[in-house]
Amino acid sequence: MRQQAVTLLWRAGIAVALVCVIGILPWLSHTDPALTVLKARSADRDPTPEVLADIRAQLGLDDGPFQLLGRWLGGLWRGDAGRSWLSGAEVTPAVLQALGASLLLMAVALVVAAVTAALICARTLWLGAHRRLDGRRAGGSGSAVLAALPEFLTASVLATVVGVQLGWLPALGWYGFQWTILPALALGLPAGAVIGRLLDDLLPGAFEEPWALAATARGLPGRTVARQALRRCVPGLLPNTGLFVVGLTGGAVAVEQIFDIPGLGRTTLQAALAQDLPVLQAGTLLLVLLAAVAAGLARLGTRLLIGPALRDGALPSLHRPTPPARGILPFVYGGLLIVVIALGLPRDPLALDTAERLQRPSWAYPFGTDALGRDVLARVAHGALDTLLLALAIGAATLVTGVLLGLLPRLAGPLVDTVTAMPPVLAALLVTAVAGSGPATPAIAVGVVAWAPLAAHTSALLRQERAALHIAATRGLGADRRYLLRHELLPAVLPPVTRHALLRLPGTALALASLAFLGLGAQPPSPEWGLLLAENQPYTERAPWAVLAPAAVLALLGALAVSAAGGVRLRRRRTGPRTTVTAAEQPSPTRELVGTR
Repeated sequence: MRQQAVTLLWRAGIAVALVCVIGILPWLSHTDPALTVLKARSADRDPTPEVLADIRAQLGLDDGPFQLLGRWLGGLWRGDAGRSWLSGAEVTPAVLQALGASLLLMAVALVVAAVTAALICARTLWLGAHRRLDGRRAGGSGSAVLAALPEFLTASVLATVVGVQLGWLPALGWYGFQWTILPALALGLPAGAVIGRLLDDLLPGAFEEPWALAATARGLPGRTVARQALRRCVPGLLPNTGLFVVGLTGGAVAVEQIFDIPGLGRTTLQAALAQDLPVLQAGTLLLVLLAAVAAGLARLGTRLLIGPALRDGALPSLHRPTPPARGILPFVYGGLLIVVIALGLPRDPLALDTAERLQRPSWAYPFGTDALGRDVLARVAHGALDTLLLALAIGAATLVTGVLLGLLPRLAGPLVDTVTAMPPVLAALLVTAVAGSGPATPAIAVGVVAWAPLAAHTSALLRQERAALHIAATRGLGADRRYLLRHELLPAVLPPVTRHALLRLPGTALALASLAFLGLGAQPPSPEWGLLLAENQPYTERAPWAVLAPAAVLALLGALAVSAAGGVRLRRRRTGPRTTVTAAEQPSPTRELVGTR
């Protein structure tokens, strides 16, 4: 009970700290909030000293940031989040209305994600239920392509093709359920691909556990075995599913912008850009509360599914020693990526030729040209150097940070929930306010939030692995905590978390691309991939190749990352601190089945 109280206080302290930092954001960035508000209200009005003084008096800015923050916090106890600095309207009804729109969109997107994940896992479930896996490991090239598709690009294509050209579904606005389908597809397909790929990675281990062998020997139906295998694997992914819930609610900024959805992500972004602090603070607080609720539901789901086994230490290990998966796909994808970069590097990415603008792909321009007549192949190749190296550096840093913090769940849990509630766009604005704008700002902003899914995954897997039977046996032989961590826990947890990090490598590049799409990342004339997508997105109908080229390279990067992740395996020795367990001494599935009869 005492530990729960300490965790609750730690969680509340982090949330309050985040809201307080947002409350002094203009003063951190050394900008005049009165000037920012004036520009947002009326960009054509001259910022005379009298006008700025009048705005300061209206908003009470002369009282200082801490008094403003104190008044805002005092009003929360009465359900009053203040009034918008731009419109003067009450914040609470507007933010709750935006939250309702985002929750509806999130619910439909989760349905799309669940269907996508089920389709990705369907083959493994069928083969496992019929005992035909034969050491098969999850593939994932198709899921990697889906996961690597930029949400804003998918949204643009769906709005243009399905909504405008074909007229099957409404493309803009927010007037009913039909308006949720296209944005939900844009959000749910990549999320479902990631969840499905992670689940597909765990299922083979579940089908090899003794209970599955015993169930098959007793003649239980395959669908029953498959259902129990899902129940065995889902708890390890519930924390990440909770993160997706928050991400689909507050992080869907670009999609909400494209489809003109008055959601919480878009409302928070507009408030952040205009420094409308009451709206920004209320939106962030709602996202933090939503993250806490999602984390609580994830823990409750884990307790309902495998709680007794976790408490009694009676779980078998999902992560058995297996040899690395071998194949030629990583070399094929890597070779294609190298060829694209090698062909484009000798070309000039900045050369302008307006006479050649929006040219179709040809021998002279294999990827065509953009709206300024620049060679798209050259820009993709030169942008790869920055994008790939930056994504790799961020991925390595977030993997180390996620694993280290995941080993300390009581410390990392509240941090994960709070960081998840902060969209990368808001993180970029906070980083810019504290560290200033520069080429490193997008990388720092993405890195600040990208470690959270890996830490949540590490904590969930570590909790299950600690409840495994062989851990209790090894501890009974005299192993200390250091030995267990080094020889048992880390070899079991690191491979799946590393594969998860590789799977998120395209997502890191996409986060950088999203910031560039929203004008918070790389700036022209940089050939960064996200900026290429943002610059060419208005010409999707006239020159689709200018958008498809960088999108295809992103998808190729995702396929390469996922196929290479199959080779991340660690061989583990089943040893005690002083005793070596030979093959003859290890439990045999046959003996276990005979014993159960």
